[in-house]
Amino acid sequence: MHYTLDENYFRGYEWWLMKEAKKRNPDIILIGLPWSFPGWLGKGFNWPYVNLELTAYYIVSWILGAKRYHDLDIDYIGIWNERSFDSNYIKVLRRMLNVQGLQKVKIIASDNLWEPISTSMLLDSALWKVIDVIGAHYPGTHTVRDAQLTQKKLWSSEDFSTLNSDVGAGCWGRILNQNYINGYMTSTIAWNLVASYYEQLPYGRCGLMTAQEPWSGHYVVESPIWVTAHTTQFTQPGWYYLKTVGHLEKGGSYVALTDGFGNLTIIVETMSHKHSTCIRPFLPYYNVSHQLATFTLKGSFSDIPELQVWYTKLAKPLERTLFKQLDSLWLLDSGGRFTLDLQEDELFTLTTLTTGRKGSHPLPPKSQSFPLSYKDDFNVDYPFFSEPPNFADQTGVFEYYTNIEDKGEHRYTLRQVLNQRPITWTADAANTISIIGDYHWSNLTIQCDVYIETLNRGGVFIAGRVNKGGILIRSARGVFFWIFSNGSFRVTGDLAGWMTYTAGSVEVTAKVWYTLTLIIKGSLSSGMLNGKPLWTNIHVNYPKNGWAAIGTHSFEFAQFDNFHVEATRS
Repeated sequence: MHYTLDENYFRGYEWWLMKEAKKRNPDIILIGLPWSFPGWLGKGFNWPYVNLELTAYYIVSWILGAKRYHDLDIDYIGIWNERSFDSNYIKVLRRMLNVQGLQKVKIIASDNLWEPISTSMLLDSALWKVIDVIGAHYPGTHTVRDAQLTQKKLWSSEDFSTLNSDVGAGCWGRILNQNYINGYMTSTIAWNLVASYYEQLPYGRCGLMTAQEPWSGHYVVESPIWVTAHTTQFTQPGWYYLKTVGHLEKGGSYVALTDGFGNLTIIVETMSHKHSTCIRPFLPYYNVSHQLATFTLKGSFSDIPELQVWYTKLAKPLERTLFKQLDSLWLLDSGGRFTLDLQEDELFTLTTLTTGRKGSHPLPPKSQSFPLSYKDDFNVDYPFFSEPPNFADQTGVFEYYTNIEDKGEHRYTLRQVLNQRPITWTADAANTISIIGDYHWSNLTIQCDVYIETLNRGGVFIAGRVNKGGILIRSARGVFFWIFSNGSFRVTGDLAGWMTYTAGSVEVTAKVWYTLTLIIKGSLSSGMLNGKPLWTNIHVNYPKNGWAAIGTHSFEFAQFDNFHVEATRS
């Protein structure tokens, strides 16, 4: 809902992603968590709790739309990612969910720290009643006493966020076990699922696997995927952790889970400190060394005749083993006892389930750099996605657009569609911007047709060598070529417009198409308007490289067409 009366359940990639996930696993759980909200909910404030009913209506509409338009059942809904919660809002949300027949949708709060949500629940029985799960982010495997006193389910509702190398895999293997052992958390959710964004953006390659080259189709199934399989292939939501779990004598840990119907899965990890440090929080030093660990199955588990064994060793490439099935353990003659010989940085899963498999995938296409010559005319009549490929919006939203009145060249364009600043999770820019290309581009020519829709105050830009994005977008440097509907142009060295290289008057107005060209070569840059030089040989010494970009002066409607870049790598 970009605007008050606007409802569109086909924007973005998330609907597609959820449906693809359900195809592969119909039982997969779907959770919604707002990171930001549309600006109209705040009535001028960067705050989603100005009108509690309105915000709840917005969230409930999304859940209803998921079902109505995509047949997707949202299982859990959160409050506001890593920001303040409002106790009254949570109660209003629960009431509105129930009124709409969504009693099955559970509420997670507050996707931040354990406090103050835990204490608030203990002091407010009505709040306690409507929250089903306490979710904390990056808890470092530990919880707090008040969270336990609520007797609610405790989740690490965002964790990992670490480079998906073998150290990242070690981090993931350790916390998947120890979040329960140390902190009684029965769910650990990795941010993020797949690293499918330009690697030089913040948190590059912090996904369980990597697929960041849509232009080549190259992807890498990284080791955190196989670490995940040690738990997720042999348990399901609804299984129970046994209480007889804990730390191994010489470092490492073990957990055991059952479905309550006789199946048993044991996961053992011996991740060393050096090879399992997560991005956050600080990890106090500990030691892991070679050990023999003996386990005994008792009670109803004493009759288990055989356990399947799956093994991972995170080590130097020659010793590295990822999710390999070993010979099964026969327990009939041993009275349910078995001993594991454990080295550093290993994972074992021992399970009654015989359904585990490594699986395979076709060899991915070879990795390639972003094309040095790239064009997009946005001429798509019925786009599969609302946004064009390869553009990465850092602030604002750039969508395919159809000009019904224009029967000519600009019938199909790319349009910036936000007309007010959202209620943001992080400090986004005051300008909208979408980046594209290769971060290593140095010498490049960018050309784009632009159309300012706002009279007098409107403005658009094209840019090269843009060096920052994501949570750092406000401080992005580069070469930015702006034109404004008040008849002026500017060239700046940054997105915020603090560093002006040159400026002047130009015949530009709103509601007219113009062609902008930006040429950057070495330490010089020039710009053209409709093919005629507007400024030449301006010195630009920093940055030396970066992405291409388009954007607007403020949260305003504007259109872009016939985007074209020719580049050379530095």
